[in-house]
Amino acid sequence: MKLPIPHPKNKNIIPIILLLAGFIVLPLVSKQEITDKPDQKKLQDFDEIVYNWSRTLAETLQTIKKKHYNPYDKLQQGMVKAIDALLNELDPHSSCLGPKEYQNILESTSGAFFGIGVVIDNTRNKKDKSLTIVETLPDGPAHKVGTKAMDKIVEIDGQPLEGMSTEEAMAKLKGKQKTKVQIKVLRGNKNELLTFDITRDIIKERNLLCFYLEDQNIYYISLNIFSEQAINQIRKLLQESHKKNYKGLIMDLRNNSGGLLTSAINIAGLFLPKDSLIVTTRDKNNKELEQYITKQPPVRTNQISPIFILINNYTASASEILAGCLKTYSEKNSENNQLMVFLIGTKTFGKGSVQEIIPISNNCALKVTTSLYYLPDNTPIQGTGIEPDFIVEKVAELPEQVAWFKKHYGSEKSLSNYIKPIGYKEPIKKEKIKKDDIEKSWIERCKEMLTTDNQFCAAVHLINILYNIRQTNPKQIVTSNQARTFLKSIYPIDKKIVMTEVKVEQ
Repeated sequence: MKLPIPHPKNKNIIPIILLLAGFIVLPLVSKQEITDKPDQKKLQDFDEIVYNWSRTLAETLQTIKKKHYNPYDKLQQGMVKAIDALLNELDPHSSCLGPKEYQNILESTSGAFFGIGVVIDNTRNKKDKSLTIVETLPDGPAHKVGTKAMDKIVEIDGQPLEGMSTEEAMAKLKGKQKTKVQIKVLRGNKNELLTFDITRDIIKERNLLCFYLEDQNIYYISLNIFSEQAINQIRKLLQESHKKNYKGLIMDLRNNSGGLLTSAINIAGLFLPKDSLIVTTRDKNNKELEQYITKQPPVRTNQISPIFILINNYTASASEILAGCLKTYSEKNSENNQLMVFLIGTKTFGKGSVQEIIPISNNCALKVTTSLYYLPDNTPIQGTGIEPDFIVEKVAELPEQVAWFKKHYGSEKSLSNYIKPIGYKEPIKKEKIKKDDIEKSWIERCKEMLTTDNQFCAAVHLINILYNIRQTNPKQIVTSNQARTFLKSIYPIDKKIVMTEVKVEQ
């Protein structure tokens, strides 16, 4: 998962961006003194455990040295894994970066690496046997050879993913330009095993996708990672959209697992007043470490077109912060508050923790969870996620078996010798070129996917309903809360239908 940059109190923080499989933003920090005094009892317990078990560790190492048949070849690797196991036991996002992994991260800051162009699921557990490709980047090396979103990488250059950390897997996917890496993936319900030889190359970022729905008068923005480039693109789009009296904006944050925290804050600043609080960080003693506020006036004018944000279980970290803070401000019950934001889709991932990378001896580094994020209303994100205003589960495509059955047995016409009406003539079927036979551009494929995307279509319907009622009776809906209540009453997407049997006497 892409990790937002932690609080900038420490001047030694240097942002590191890994542009290969998944986009991830990590901070590099030097050791710093702990100024706060944690609970003394917990400190004593910690010291006691460390003292007792350091002796056990020393005894173990001595026994290995004296008794093990061959203790030399794997000793260093075993030490790194032991430290990594300890950190991973504390929480799933803390880990130990060995010399090779840490060096790869340092090299990535100088641009001396090349990737395959996929966004990966960094939420995986180390014990998982696969690594999910959340999205392939358009015209990237992986896209060109045929990898697809939701493919599960199970092997990299002959080494299984089971037991391999996400950082280690990412390091293996990186390399020198024009060098090859082989991955094996499982695809679909059949778990079909496919092999791809991918040539590493420069990754051309495309963080933002924008469409204008002319017949609906609605704008659509899809953001897959938070970057400085994305801020400028969204700003220009908003400036352009203000020339039209458009009905609403759909912001797609599905499968967006983070990026630069500063980017998320600046994007929020395009919609919120200057000096608006976006998020705070708190340490293990619940002490506030840093406040992040907007530093620019908003681009939005007095136009009160609603914003519908699409979210799902892969919406995480910085994207949760943006969605959560905009929703928080829109819910302020005031007639002067013209911001209307509604979340639609499924519950977000719940990644609200901050990791810092701390260099240690032997050319290693520790990635340690140091604080948590809190939204402007003091609610945490960590572990809880953000609930949508309108729960809309994504409808999956029909499985191949069901589609085949529907085609051959799903209608009267599919039956042999079915009766035809008098004068009926069978329409002549024209030879159709299969869609797969035509190499379509990434933009065209995105358009096609959106037309069958039920979550996207639900957002379009809701915008139109809200627009129509505000045109006919503007005083009925003034605030965001009024709009939310009205939409839920007239378009109850997430409500179960209650049925009571009516008994009729015979």
